[in-house]
Amino acid sequence: MRTAAQLRHHEDRTLSREAFVREELGEPAVENCRLGPDLVEHLLATGDARLRRALAANPRLDPGSVARLAVDPDEGVRYTVALRADLTEEQRAAIRVDVDPSDRSHTLAWVADRHEDPEAMRELAASSHVLVRRSVARARRLPPDVVRRLAWDTDRVVQLFLAESCEDAPAEMLLRVWTWWTGSLSSPGRPRTHPNFPREGLLRFADDPHGRMRRLALDDPGSTPELAARFAGDRDPEVRRRAAEDPRLPVADAIRLTEDPVGSVRAAVLRHGPLPAAVLAAALLDRETARDAARNPGIPPHVVRAMAARCVTFAASVQSA
Repeated sequence: MRTAAQLRHHEDRTLSREAFVREELGEPAVENCRLGPDLVEHLLATGDARLRRALAANPRLDPGSVARLAVDPDEGVRYTVALRADLTEEQRAAIRVDVDPSDRSHTLAWVADRHEDPEAMRELAASSHVLVRRSVARARRLPPDVVRRLAWDTDRVVQLFLAESCEDAPAEMLLRVWTWWTGSLSSPGRPRTHPNFPREGLLRFADDPHGRMRRLALDDPGSTPELAARFAGDRDPEVRRRAAEDPRLPVADAIRLTEDPVGSVRAAVLRHGPLPAAVLAAALLDRETARDAARNPGIPPHVVRAMAARCVTFAASVQSA
């Protein structure tokens, strides 16, 4: 409690070197408190890189100290400086720092705060720092020129974030991202479920050598029950699964998919397929398939109500037991 009170106190009142040492406040104080010139100079000269990294993140740090940290021998210090909100893009570009494009990244809070500012987005979309551009791509809406720039960014994750987050993401880029991105937990349906994802012209992929592209053909308004039936026998289980979800799938093919060797295909056809009442009834009575079959829209409303009533009765009996 004492430490927390001291940190809060020095958010507005200058923290001296003497008080910092005496109270043993450590990195949280260096990163968040208002630091006196004597303490800043001490931290700049310290051999503890952790403290210099914390100092580099302090939003109240004066420009001269920021400039010294920008050439710090420790890459972690330079990395932190390069992500400061108070740098010009020229200053950011001059900092020698390496970013592994495969590393996970989070939206920079100060960029997110400017998402509604078109001019800020234009400037930051041209940043040399990939993490800044990725953060711009997380905006829900962006000016057309910013979208065009980010849609062809050399960093794939910029394009991915644009596909996941931005309502203005262009159709061409969304289709391109689809060829290599299989979805995330945060946005499982994107880019295919994006409002701008193309629907017309997808039949051209019906014979594509890659199953991921073939399955798109059923999204075309011009696709047919015959194509759904053909895809039900496709060698790729993801294509068969897509056929299993299609309401145009012929009944005979839907029944056949309930015996598919791949569990996800069987589950998909039980949930979505145009199955006869006898097949659905048998699946509902089987513990292994009941959960999926219960979601099938082909179950008549009165049967759904009866099933719900049974669930309520069963739950009540369990509670009273």
